[in-house]
Amino acid sequence: MAQRIESIDVSIEELEQLVDSAGQGPLSPEGQRKLKAAVATLGVLAGMLADKDTTIRKLRELLMALKTTEKTKKVLKPDEAEEPKREGQAEAAPAPRKKGHGRKGPGAYTGAQKVSVSHPTMKRADRCPGCEKGKVYPLSEPKTLVRIVGQAPVAATIYELEALRCNLCGEVFTAPPPEGVGTEKYDASAMAMIGLLKYGSGVPFYRMQKLEGHLGIPLAASTQWEIVSEAAAILEPVGEELIRQAAQGRLMHNDDTSIKILDYEREPGDSRTGLFTSGIVSVTAAGHRIAAFFTGGKHAGENLADVLGRRAKGSAPPIQMCDALSRNAPALFLVILAHCLTHARRNFVDVVNGFPA
Repeated sequence: MAQRIESIDVSIEELEQLVDSAGQGPLSPEGQRKLKAAVATLGVLAGMLADKDTTIRKLRELLMALKTTEKTKKVLKPDEAEEPKREGQAEAAPAPRKKGHGRKGPGAYTGAQKVSVSHPTMKRADRCPGCEKGKVYPLSEPKTLVRIVGQAPVAATIYELEALRCNLCGEVFTAPPPEGVGTEKYDASAMAMIGLLKYGSGVPFYRMQKLEGHLGIPLAASTQWEIVSEAAAILEPVGEELIRQAAQGRLMHNDDTSIKILDYEREPGDSRTGLFTSGIVSVTAAGHRIAAFFTGGKHAGENLADVLGRRAKGSAPPIQMCDALSRNAPALFLVILAHCLTHARRNFVDVVNGFPA
């Protein structure tokens, strides 16, 4: 992203006068500010011109402080942005105001532990202490209190098993662990939490190591990798089935982004140098969304082709949603191609001033 520089209105003639004044004596604070802004602008421009991806539009946005929004009312003049009313068309009703979010009710805490608390002195059908005539019965909805506490993402429990030794023969008798503790050091829930933090929330292993260290749980980044690697082998059939089901989708979105891998071994004969992570989102006939990610030397179109290779024979071609980049299209597979209108609109925004009519 280009560096955002301070926008100051100053002419070339005024800059030349500032340079001449600098040779005669100290500049005023305002003069210094304008001259520094001009030098900063020159530095940013030099950097942008050295970048082969810089476009004329980016330079204009930098120098003229153009609006980055593409809304019609910003791109066109106010009178041009208004759509003409059709004959007989009624005035559009104002959109209702959105309600405030407010506090979340107890029902929103779907993962919370629920604890039922009985009344300490009363039970069903007891005499009412207020009127002393009626009887009390439980409400259909109990009163609720929500209490939120902090806890470590991965917690540890130490079981101290009592050991008894015979003072004559020396044999040691150790108490058995509690039922359900198991023999594995890392529980399946710990594997799931580490995987969710890393791949679901983007928390790097080393940050997880530092956080857990502050909370008194030593969990090295390398150990975390070993834990999720073991879990990945167990879950691999689930991932394969998700990809198979994604291949049957009626609508597929795909795109990719470049990525760095320190040590990557390419397939024999592959002379390409780029590395990418492709995202494919498949919408099934039932409306479910399946997101699959592939990282390696293949483009988004090649990864989509691998997914479509698992599509059931005789199925109708899916709709593919992507931008118009050629490497997003899957070779050898028939799809109904739907290019991104947002990308197309940007090109119209670039040239709108050249076609006022």
